[in-house]
Amino acid sequence: MQTVTLGRTGITVAKNAFGALPVQRITSDEAVKLLRRAYEGGITFFDTARGYTDSEEKLGRAFSGMRDKIFLATKSHAKTPDALRRDLETSLRNLQTDYVDIYQFHNPAQCYRPGDGTGMYEAMEEFRREGKIRFISLSNHRPAVANEAISSRLYDTLQFPFSYLCSDVDLALVRGCKENNIGFIAMKGLSGGILNNAAACYAFMNQFDNVLPIWGIQRERELEEFLSFAKHPPVMDDAMRAVIEADRRELAGDFCRACGYCMPCPAGIEINTCARIIPLLGRAPYQPYLTKAWQEKMKLIESCLHCRKCMSHCPYGLNTPELLKTNYEFYKKFLAEHADEAE
Repeated sequence: MQTVTLGRTGITVAKNAFGALPVQRITSDEAVKLLRRAYEGGITFFDTARGYTDSEEKLGRAFSGMRDKIFLATKSHAKTPDALRRDLETSLRNLQTDYVDIYQFHNPAQCYRPGDGTGMYEAMEEFRREGKIRFISLSNHRPAVANEAISSRLYDTLQFPFSYLCSDVDLALVRGCKENNIGFIAMKGLSGGILNNAAACYAFMNQFDNVLPIWGIQRERELEEFLSFAKHPPVMDDAMRAVIEADRRELAGDFCRACGYCMPCPAGIEINTCARIIPLLGRAPYQPYLTKAWQEKMKLIESCLHCRKCMSHCPYGLNTPELLKTNYEFYKKFLAEHADEAE
């Protein structure tokens, strides 16, 4: 089984890790079964966050008494040292452990440094001295913050969106981490569900020996697919390259990555799904998106207040209201063309 080492941390794991955001959507028993199956299949790195509702609790239940057999990463949105400590203590209780391997600032708007006046990095250092965390890290969607984290050499790992729809900027981050011996943890390997060829996604990741992909897994069939790739890695041949190039021509550029930082919307619009309806209709069985519930969800776009709060929070600089408008117009035409299939 192929392995990857996360830079100077020395953490070496199978190049197949578990992103535990989706397990908040399933029952505790289902989550425990899925997580334990992942471990049995060779996965030992699990990523979660204080903000993923009950994800930490499910991980704690799944791996109680097995702490020395796995690596745990979690994150905090806290903006003050006191709040950061409270989040860490809560995470430790939930995970049923006395330490986490990698503790991350969760998409901060700045790169925290010692002496910057926030006390945030100093708090991390204190946690490490206390033995409650092993490595200080950062998860982000902002290239400028990620670049600063790399150049500062203060962070042991960087977690950033990375898939075969990546830009030159994203590739530069991967190279920068390798050059500075910083671990690179790749989230959004399926670009928020837009990419539907898991084999191509896996083959792409395998080209980078310093990248650890964390796959967001919710269903057993998804897990078994990634476990099978670990045993029999998809080959980056001409056919696979053709799949990737076709997707890049269709999808690369201004598209919603479903990170959710635009939410909540004052008008109640589910931006991080509605702004992606065009690729979802084109790349998945489209019937589930023609239901009355989805029609009502899309119709809320008409209530957009044009307050631009979503734009100010988008780490990718998207013109979100315009993107919603474009997707809604497409949806209405698509719905009319498939009226006989709509509920």
